Amino acid sequence: MSTQMATDLSKSAITENTMVGFIGAGRMAQAMAKGFISSGLVRAGNITASDHNQQCLQILQDLGAKTTRENQEVVTKSDLVVLAVKPHIVKPVLREVAPIVKSDTLFVSIAAGVTIESIESNLPVGTRVVRVMPNTPALVSAGASVLTKGTTASDTDSKLVKALLSSIGICEEGSESYLDAVTGLSGSGPAYAFVAIEAMADGGVKQGLPRDLALKLAAQTLLGAAKMVLETGKHPGQLKDEVCSPGGTTIAAIASLEKSGFRGALIDAVEVATLRAHALGATK
Repeated sequence: MSTQMATDLSKSAITENTMVGFIGAGRMAQAMAKGFISSGLVRAGNITASDHNQQCLQILQDLGAKTTRENQEVVTKSDLVVLAVKPHIVKPVLREVAPIVKSDTLFVSIAAGVTIESIESNLPVGTRVVRVMPNTPALVSAGASVLTKGTTASDTDSKLVKALLSSIGICEEGSESYLDAVTGLSGSGPAYAFVAIEAMADGGVKQGLPRDLALKLAAQTLLGAAKMVLETGKHPGQLKDEVCSPGGTTIAAIASLEKSGFRGALIDAVEVATLRAHALGATK
């Protein structure tokens, strides 16, 4: 979604006085804050973040946000609070801030595997919660996120969160039952792509290309292929067929990938990551 579309979507939900807080100021919080600010959806001075890592806080300070080491201060100052901490820290943080949570505060969790039920049970009854699974390309405004509303969150809440997340990539709404698979696919997926880029570049180097050129070509090739899928609306299989000339180089390469189990390896990777996300959630 374009920045303009995100802005249009959010007009009824986000105002110039909307206060956004981050509990946890790591890379994903930094990416989200940067996107919210650069899109014009949230003023930098309306963002407050807490963390014990001063380097993380400094990055947000450089964006113009306010920072603190106190989680309760974030909750007190914010209309929307993003839980951007590691999954095992979510419950202690929620128990810490629960006594001061206002009835109109919206909580957005990006903690992998932590269920809406778990979050809601550690906050005052009726607190609105939206759970989101984003991914690290949000750092370059190319993220892929899926959100799920909690039991008391409204359509307006989901529209607000979708507008904010659309400023750092694409955002879709889906059932919470999808989120472990979303974690396995798009949450962990950038790592699969990084391995593919590295391996393709290694192949280029093996064939005599300079390392920097091979890496640039590999990365741009995956970027271009992804854009073709998203922008043409064609099935990736059709796009693959369009590259494969009869008896040509590409079909020979595809045959080699098939013999090596390329498809199966990626399918298995998504499955393993999904099962791991489910296991993490079961321990929260």
